[in-house]
Amino acid sequence: MADFTGLGTNAIIVLFVMVGILGIVVGSFLNVCIYRIPKKEDIAVERSHCMHCGHVLAWYELIPLFSFLIQGGKCRSCKKKISWQYPIVEALNGVLWLGVLLVHGLKWETILFCLCASVLIVITVIDERTQEIPFGCNIFIFCLGVVRVVLDYTHWYEYIIGFFVVSTFFLLILWITKGRGMGGGDVKLMAAAGLLLGWKSILLAMLVGCVLGSIIHCCRMAFDKKKEHVLAFGPYLAAGIYLTILFGAPIVEWYFGMFQI
Repeated sequence: MADFTGLGTNAIIVLFVMVGILGIVVGSFLNVCIYRIPKKEDIAVERSHCMHCGHVLAWYELIPLFSFLIQGGKCRSCKKKISWQYPIVEALNGVLWLGVLLVHGLKWETILFCLCASVLIVITVIDERTQEIPFGCNIFIFCLGVVRVVLDYTHWYEYIIGFFVVSTFFLLILWITKGRGMGGGDVKLMAAAGLLLGWKSILLAMLVGCVLGSIIHCCRMAFDKKKEHVLAFGPYLAAGIYLTILFGAPIVEWYFGMFQI
């Protein structure tokens, strides 16, 4: 856990409340991305509207979490139900940001990791629905990685190795299986995330993602009666990346410490 010794109790409470609220607000924008990116719609200019009747939402209908609860989860115009995805994504983003802050504290990496967590939510939902990881999401994580390389330039080689170490392995699987065993989006995701995390952490993220994918997907196959079971690997890799962001440092240090003489 991060050390907040230099801050008073009230300052720590205010800090966590502000970060949580900011995370929830950003989560509202993530819902826009989740809905519009697969449809190739503009995510910045077009105003938010009801997905059923097209009613353009007023400012008081766009307050994260509260608007959904006050309106009873329904559109004020057509009265049709609004998906629970919206409050869940908003709240989840706030929780993930608080998790990063709690572990990493007031560091520049915290900003990068919070932004990465938000993109991972978008990747998770879209890939689960479409079996595609948006290229723009991978580019965004890649840009976060570039920033980290610049800010931590003395260890630049660890991030460059991280860019290739898992993505190259996934690329080989992609070629050998002709796309049946791995998607191109997964390759790009691990390359971008590897640049952000470094080679040791991205290896751990891959391991965690593969274990989660194997266990959860097998359980889903056991309870799902469908004949075809398409594995969207992105959500599991995203979970592995986020869990590594939170808990990876001590695990990596312990593991590689065993090989030091």
